[in-house]
Amino acid sequence: MDKGRVLSLRHVLMLSLALNVGLILRLGYVGESWRAEQSLHGFCLEEKQLNRGTSPSPMADSSQKVPHVSKTKLVMTTSSTSTSRSTGVEDGGGQRVINLDHGDPTMYERFWQQMGDKSTVVISGWKYTSYFSDVTNLCWFLEPEFAKAVIRLHKLVGNAITEDRHLVVGTGSTQLLQAALYALCPPNESEPMSVVSAAPFYSSYPLLTDFLKSGLYKWAGDAHKFDKDRPYIEFVTSPNNPDGSTRQAVVNGNRGILVHDLAYYWPQYTPISVRADHDLMLFTVSKSSGHAGTRIGWALVKDEEVARKMTKFMELNTIGVSKDSQLRAAKILQAVADSCEHIGSHEEVQAFFDYSYIVMEKRWKQLREAVKKSGLFSLPDFPSGFCNFSGRNFESQPAFAWLKCEGDIEDCESFLRGHGILTRGGNHFGVCPKYVRISMLARDKMFNLFTERLSEI
Repeated sequence: MDKGRVLSLRHVLMLSLALNVGLILRLGYVGESWRAEQSLHGFCLEEKQLNRGTSPSPMADSSQKVPHVSKTKLVMTTSSTSTSRSTGVEDGGGQRVINLDHGDPTMYERFWQQMGDKSTVVISGWKYTSYFSDVTNLCWFLEPEFAKAVIRLHKLVGNAITEDRHLVVGTGSTQLLQAALYALCPPNESEPMSVVSAAPFYSSYPLLTDFLKSGLYKWAGDAHKFDKDRPYIEFVTSPNNPDGSTRQAVVNGNRGILVHDLAYYWPQYTPISVRADHDLMLFTVSKSSGHAGTRIGWALVKDEEVARKMTKFMELNTIGVSKDSQLRAAKILQAVADSCEHIGSHEEVQAFFDYSYIVMEKRWKQLREAVKKSGLFSLPDFPSGFCNFSGRNFESQPAFAWLKCEGDIEDCESFLRGHGILTRGGNHFGVCPKYVRISMLARDKMFNLFTERLSEI
């Protein structure tokens, strides 16, 4: 055998060996990728099953990275117990963690499941491809169908004046708040305009105000402590988030501009005593009907120039607001109004506000009993009032509970976290940490587990 043939055989042998090693490594890689993919698919499938079942899991909400929420470990295994399905997370010691930090309104899912297709929207692929909705309207991206639904519901409930107002739609009330700040601040002032709200104030107000680091405005804290003789903007939230109280403006200056955040001024939370009549009023679908994921809010604005500047902010920020979301919100608000007026149904359908009022009434009674049994906590009392919409006389039953730890417990958020209950501490709302805000809008099983555990502390 000559030397050239030997070299050729060696080359073939080395090439064959290399190909076989490469094939083995490839199979190993594909196998690991497949197992990882199956693991991820299993997790997603489990999450979908929990969300579609009778007691969906708020796992996604619990795992959000929020500075004031302690880290938790996701439960990746299925469980036959209703408790695991209603909480979805566990701490390092295996105790189920109840996350009531966020105001995620999953409480309303059951009602909308009962409504079936009455709130379903089908949109053909060729529809709504344009940026524009109505070029003759000041808010040119406002869908007329959504505007009609908003006005109809306000007139039905009687919670706000819509006559001689400009309707501006936004991606939730968060975007509308920033649009209002932009619209209300003069552009050429030597100093940023102060923005205040009475403590306890909504925890996102300071973050939203200072997020863009605007030269037009800046957060100036508690309205009770504001004493500067210069223009200011005051956020008035009524009913208030977090403590549920009815609010009026606090600063007694004559150079102030008021923004009324009325997200919770609906008859399941508080008696509707008057039609709100303010220069700028904000509302949102998330707390009125429970559709936070639709991301739609609206403003009723008296001054045309302010409404025009708010629209300009939205144009520059997001080039309008999703038409799909507006049409879904319109259908939802129409379904709410129809249920209250019993329109288009041959079967007995419970009115939305009756349903949600009864749920909130039951939950507040359940929470007060748990607090009384524990003896370590206290809750605010609310005055009774007559509701012009429902004809009921009742105490406010807010979307959040403002819980206080009594005695020697100084940090209520940390104390409850030690018992597997995640809340938002008072320091985020401009007050002392003996208070926490607790969402009353979680799914039934999570809320029941919460009150059971609280009563045993």
